[in-house]
Amino acid sequence: MLRFLTYRLAHSLLLLFLVSVIGFTILHLAPGGPLSQFALSPGMSQAELERIAERMGLNRPLPVQYLDWAARFVMGDWGESFRDGRAVLDIIFGHLFATLLLILTSTILSVGLGTLVGVLGAMRRYSAYDYLATVGAMVALSIPTFWFGLVAIYVFSLRLGWLPSGNMYTIGDESVLDYAEHLIMPSVVLALVQVAIWSRYMRSSILDVVGQDFVRTARAKGLTRRRVLYVHILRNALIPMITLTGIQLPTLLSGALVTETVFTWPGIGRLFLDSLGYNDYPVIMGVLMFTAIFVLLGNLIADLLVAGVDPRVRLE
Repeated sequence: MLRFLTYRLAHSLLLLFLVSVIGFTILHLAPGGPLSQFALSPGMSQAELERIAERMGLNRPLPVQYLDWAARFVMGDWGESFRDGRAVLDIIFGHLFATLLLILTSTILSVGLGTLVGVLGAMRRYSAYDYLATVGAMVALSIPTFWFGLVAIYVFSLRLGWLPSGNMYTIGDESVLDYAEHLIMPSVVLALVQVAIWSRYMRSSILDVVGQDFVRTARAKGLTRRRVLYVHILRNALIPMITLTGIQLPTLLSGALVTETVFTWPGIGRLFLDSLGYNDYPVIMGVLMFTAIFVLLGNLIADLLVAGVDPRVRLE
């Protein structure tokens, strides 16, 4: 198990290094570069821009700039925002709770509903319900998330007036109920695509397990259908789903970026888009690295969980 953990950890660190190199290079070679934000200031001269570049070390070769940034990054210094001078880590942590709340809520919804729909579809294979679930999943996967969000706002906020159209809470009424009302639409919209993915994978996983010899043996022993389903089928069908949870993290984060924008949810996705608009390169790079660490950590945990429940994985 230690060898497996060491290999996965080394693999994750290598990927993180590649993400940092590619992200740093693209940001600094993009039109305008890191100095574009300062160039927009009224009365900014070329000589002043050159002094700013020298003070920030932007006039040095790009590899030297990267090594300097990487050394500070490892030590916990992720830089300061061009926009307000605050530490990048403080800005990210200030938006982290909103994103985690949204992702956690949508994950609970998608895993619960997706598992239920997938199990029912597998147990009622080729029935009207199975065909309906398949069509619904294809529709959910084909329609963009922002369209779902806009429709939800129009129907439930503008037309019916049941739910608030955006933000995380109402100023002056920061109660648990108020948070819940603001959370309903973005979490459901973010969960829709995940429900479709989970239901399809769960259905396929269950159908793979149903044909195994140990399931036929359990049925031959006279076990009830419910016991065969819960003890033998679901237990083994859920093993691939653990891996799916880690794989879906990038999809969740990209979906959260769109959802947070539509519903003006003050999370990391919205922070990333705002930083792009202001050319706030330190924050952009910080969000990129934080997201990469989050995704790689999630995949590492998923790999370890799979290795814990399935010893065959550790032998690969």
